[in-house]
Amino acid sequence: MQHWFGTSLKHKLSLLTILAALVPLLFLGIFSYKMAESLTEEKAKTSGMNNLRQLDVYLETMVKDVENISLFLIGNEGVQSYLKSSESNYVQQTAVINFLTSLAFSKDYIANIIVEPLGAKDSISYKSLVRSEFQDVTERDPDYYAEHPKWWSSVHRQWTFEGVRKMITLARPIRSTDKYKPIGNLQINLDQGVIASQVRQVALEKTGFVLLLDENNRILAGPPDMETNLALDAYYPSIGPFEGQSGDLVYGQGSGKKTILYKKMSSVGWKLVGIIPAAEYSSQNQYFLRLTAVAVTAAILFVIILVLFLIQKITNPLSALTKFLRNARPEEPLPALPVKTIDEVGQLIISYNRLTSRIVKLTDEVKRNESLKKEADMHALQVQINPHFLYNTLSSVQWLALMNQDGAKIAEMVGSLSDFLRFSLNAGQEYCTVLQEITHVRHYMNIQSIRYPDKFDFRVDAAESLHHLTMLKLLLQPLVENAILHGLLGRDGRGMIRIAVERSGGFLDFAVEDDGIGMPEERLQWLRNRLAEHPAAYGQEPDARGSYGLRNVNKRLALHYGRDAGLQVESAEGAGTRITFRIPIVQEAKEWTREQSSKGENEDEGYDR
Repeated sequence: MQHWFGTSLKHKLSLLTILAALVPLLFLGIFSYKMAESLTEEKAKTSGMNNLRQLDVYLETMVKDVENISLFLIGNEGVQSYLKSSESNYVQQTAVINFLTSLAFSKDYIANIIVEPLGAKDSISYKSLVRSEFQDVTERDPDYYAEHPKWWSSVHRQWTFEGVRKMITLARPIRSTDKYKPIGNLQINLDQGVIASQVRQVALEKTGFVLLLDENNRILAGPPDMETNLALDAYYPSIGPFEGQSGDLVYGQGSGKKTILYKKMSSVGWKLVGIIPAAEYSSQNQYFLRLTAVAVTAAILFVIILVLFLIQKITNPLSALTKFLRNARPEEPLPALPVKTIDEVGQLIISYNRLTSRIVKLTDEVKRNESLKKEADMHALQVQINPHFLYNTLSSVQWLALMNQDGAKIAEMVGSLSDFLRFSLNAGQEYCTVLQEITHVRHYMNIQSIRYPDKFDFRVDAAESLHHLTMLKLLLQPLVENAILHGLLGRDGRGMIRIAVERSGGFLDFAVEDDGIGMPEERLQWLRNRLAEHPAAYGQEPDARGSYGLRNVNKRLALHYGRDAGLQVESAEGAGTRITFRIPIVQEAKEWTREQSSKGENEDEGYDR
């Protein structure tokens, strides 16, 4: 895998681009699914809460209707007269029963109405009562009605001739309208089955259901499998309090997780509680999950195909370029590639073709420069062993021998000539140290000072710290020779030649100056123009107007160090000439000097003056 990934730009781009596209797609899919899941849950909550509100309206209407009936009954003149009388009156009793019947007949949720006197008189009921589990709140709290006008009971059973039913009873005391003293009790029995039927009809998703709780969170109505009068925490332990008039909370975890919706009834302390299993959301979310998975998979496939196609289009020209470069031979010119597009890749191929052409030109130029270097070095060597110079020097030696018989001068002149020629050959090496170059010039000046006594003085200003630095050989001697021949020999009296070597950063600055006859402005401009020519334009034969030595030095400087290292000439007629050049410092190690010395000693072993 690492080899496959690391050896191909196409593979890298494909993999990285696909990953860069897949990660947002996957996150988008996950985000979409989570959003759909959240929306599904929110939709179920909203729908469930709307159902609870509708049920709340029905129950509130029922409760208010029952309470209004109770108020109407306790103030009825017939009920008041029957309860105030000391003995049972059949006529009054029948009238009250007929009145109760007329009130309860149209209300399906009213199962029975009971008017109970405080004395020994018989109770009056809408339906004949056989037995009842009803226990009034005053049995455990005698003073309850002193603070509360009414009381809603929990679920209890009641037997009549029609059978047994579960009831929820509204109980309240009946007081006389004239003296406001208790004269009896009223019970309006609501059919718990009718209320439970209404509660069960409320749909909360598929398996959700609704519970009606009393003020103590005991079940008044709900699914058939849940017992009435049991507290809610018997089924859902630690369910927590219901805060506020309505809201929702989460109960349980995992597969047992449930969403609890609740709404409190304002007229009575009852609560409507909706319970929705979380599995309902999961079953609905499976559709969104499958839809999201299909959409993300289709998008991923589309992205992969598109990326591979685009990468193929982009990298094909690069692959062709790589193939050309891989199969190219160093000794052969690089082939040109066809340009099919003008985009960045096309521009790269255009640049490659230009670079190929440039490399060919540079290769030819390097070959030409190398040839020119060898040619210039050969010419410099030829100048050093110029037969005319040797002839004049040997003639001077002969003259000294015949005329003066001065053995010391003869020996010095012959020794300088020997060292001069030995350094010129220098075992074929192109470079030497600054000290060697200066020593070579001193040998030349020794010869010339014997030939031209009392004609010039010679001085070198070069710090010892610069002696070990390397430079191209045979640069200073031609300049000194030019100063003697064209500057000092043409003037009267004794002249001065000075060589100065200074370091400037990473460069060495050389200057050869004399106080000879100088040159006129026209000659100086002509010389500068000739030195500014490209080295390849220099002829092999000396120019009719001279300057061959200077031009050869300038040519060698340009070929070895670059055009910026060429000679700079300053001169004024009658005021002397100054020639300067600058070369980069390319080697400072002393090992170079030892290598050169070792080569020279091996070639001419035993030579030592």
